[in-house]
Amino acid sequence: MRLRHRDGQTVHLSYCTNVHAGETLEGILDQLDTYAVPIRERLGTDVLGLGLWLSAPVAAGLASDVADRQRLRGALAARGLEVVTLNGFPYQAFQAPVVKHAVYQPDWTTSHRLAYTLDLARILSDLMPDDAVRGSVSTLPLAWREPWNAARASACRRGLDELARGLHRMPRPIRVAFEPEPGCIIENTAEAVALLGEADTSVLGVCLDLAHLACAWEEPALALDRLREAGLPVVKTQVSAALASTDPRRDAAVLREYVEPRFLHQTRGPFGLSADDLDEALATPGGDEQPWRIHFHVPLHEAPMPPLQTTVGVLATALRELVGGDTAECDHFDVETYTWHVLPPASRPDGPAELAAGIAAELFFARAQLTALGLATSQGVSS
Repeated sequence: MRLRHRDGQTVHLSYCTNVHAGETLEGILDQLDTYAVPIRERLGTDVLGLGLWLSAPVAAGLASDVADRQRLRGALAARGLEVVTLNGFPYQAFQAPVVKHAVYQPDWTTSHRLAYTLDLARILSDLMPDDAVRGSVSTLPLAWREPWNAARASACRRGLDELARGLHRMPRPIRVAFEPEPGCIIENTAEAVALLGEADTSVLGVCLDLAHLACAWEEPALALDRLREAGLPVVKTQVSAALASTDPRRDAAVLREYVEPRFLHQTRGPFGLSADDLDEALATPGGDEQPWRIHFHVPLHEAPMPPLQTTVGVLATALRELVGGDTAECDHFDVETYTWHVLPPASRPDGPAELAAGIAAELFFARAQLTALGLATSQGVSS
């Protein structure tokens, strides 16, 4: 979906397709009819934006085959769908039975991560609508925090320099956005400034995931001031909400309903609690004596199992900071709730139609948040 900021800038709103398993081009094409078209029809919009996720094998094939890229572009256009952003964080098998730490591999110390990201940029150059100003690719925050040493840091710097050179050679403007995440080398905006401040900010910047921002207990206004002062652009915003508990001791039984084997659910408190997964936090002596925010993306429009809460308040504040002023500081907004299939059983969608309805409801919610800040809806032209 497209919205218009008061400064005249087009703001794109999409949903991220990493919620769907898809490891082949045919699987990606099937997703369009199973999910994307029904979502677009529910929203009543001529064009729906997708934050497309392509696994590394699919990306390598598309990057080397212009005919397949044109086939995908045509399939999108025929269905009223458009792509201006890709999610390049998960490398492959993101909906496997167990993902956990594997999502951080390969990292930015390797040539595989560089090759994958440049493949995505090449693909996006061909998929973007002709009237799109620029595209974006989000990626992981360099690496998981361990192991880390000077040699790995140097390898990352070399990879980012090569990435910037490759992006400048692309036929259309594409920027890559590094996404701070709990437990990683770049966990918050302070670390983003420290590690990316010397990067080529004409093509490199930050992907601000609003659930991650909340889990880092960052105040949105201060975080964005820090990025502004460093000249580090917010290339992309992932519109997401984390699970929260004001009293984890009281809520322990309900919190256990969110312990699951597929994804990491890093848990953070404001007074020192730092656990790499929710079950670890629940087993930490004394850790429940402070509020928790849990890296479990929850549907934006629904309350979790009571008495748990979400960080939607942080989301709303961050959006106000990003687009509520005279200029839009970010033009790509992607709803990214990839955890629908691992919610507590009573909250999971029962089949594709229910999942499509849930994603559409999230997009209604996100669009309402943005229009309340003065953005006007507008229809895009898929090309």
